[in-house]
Amino acid sequence: MLSIPSILHVARTRHLYDDVGHFRKQHDHGIPRLGGVAIFASFTITLLLFSMIDKNLPVSYLLTSSIVLFAMGLKDDLSGVNSSTKFLIQFFVAAILVLLGDIRFTSMYGIFGVYEISYVVSAIVSILFIMLIVNAFNLIDGIDGLAGTTCIVVNGTFTILFIYMKHYELAAISLAIVGAVIGFLRYNFTPAKIFMGDTGSLLIGLISAIMAVKFIEANKFTGHNQPAILSAPALTFAILIGPIFDTLRVFILRISKGISPFTADRNHIHHRVLRLGFTHVQATLILVSINIITIVMVLLFSQLGNFGLMALIFINSLVFNWGITICLRSKERDGFAFRNMFA
Repeated sequence: MLSIPSILHVARTRHLYDDVGHFRKQHDHGIPRLGGVAIFASFTITLLLFSMIDKNLPVSYLLTSSIVLFAMGLKDDLSGVNSSTKFLIQFFVAAILVLLGDIRFTSMYGIFGVYEISYVVSAIVSILFIMLIVNAFNLIDGIDGLAGTTCIVVNGTFTILFIYMKHYELAAISLAIVGAVIGFLRYNFTPAKIFMGDTGSLLIGLISAIMAVKFIEANKFTGHNQPAILSAPALTFAILIGPIFDTLRVFILRISKGISPFTADRNHIHHRVLRLGFTHVQATLILVSINIITIVMVLLFSQLGNFGLMALIFINSLVFNWGITICLRSKERDGFAFRNMFA
């Protein structure tokens, strides 16, 4: 909150504005994209100032990965980075965490009846998962407040769960990113004065992915460990369902149309909610509310098991998406009929 006014001043002085001419932009005037600088600085300073050292989470690798992503995100916000370079650096960052930091899934936790997996499979699945979540948060950063509010819900939930499990260092790291984003949102809600840009969205995606892996691993059934939280993989899926479902949906739609899954468009769920006539704040609250309801639903029905809960979460997401589609088609038909009345 203290640093963003200075960032705004520098951005205006140096004309470091968003690309308002791009077809995906929702604003008609230049807005700085450097909010991620404040998020990164706040999060990093908090971690270092309070010496959040957890033997289960090597903070050195976390900060190394964050700095690498920060550098790439800053360059992208200022001058652009091609997609192949982005994915190469994201793979490098994920590999640091998985191979050096040993932040990885060590089991399939009974999903599809599979438990034990080899180190190679573990590393591949973990790297792909981290890259998925990093990109998912990047993709939902399309309207004011959505990525930041989703980050608060995701990491705020992880904070509560880690405190309940007595993993206080992990809770503190989740809470640090929540605090950093709260300070940013003061200037990001409509009318937005600043965007987080790739610098911010990539960072919050990275921290969310790391917390997800650590949460699932901390609740793994072993001979010496009875999990504090049942159906942790399904609960993690529920916590991250907003970014995950939107990303998988647009990727599948693009591939089905024969175009690259990385081609930008305005077919994300938040764009579709806006087309129904809702404002940025209303769309954000609707999507975040659905996220929270899904989390509560999984907590209430945890006895169904991971596979059953994941199927239920996915079906609920499909129903919500179909509901938006029906409303959009109804609105288009009404608009067409109204225009014909005066044709």
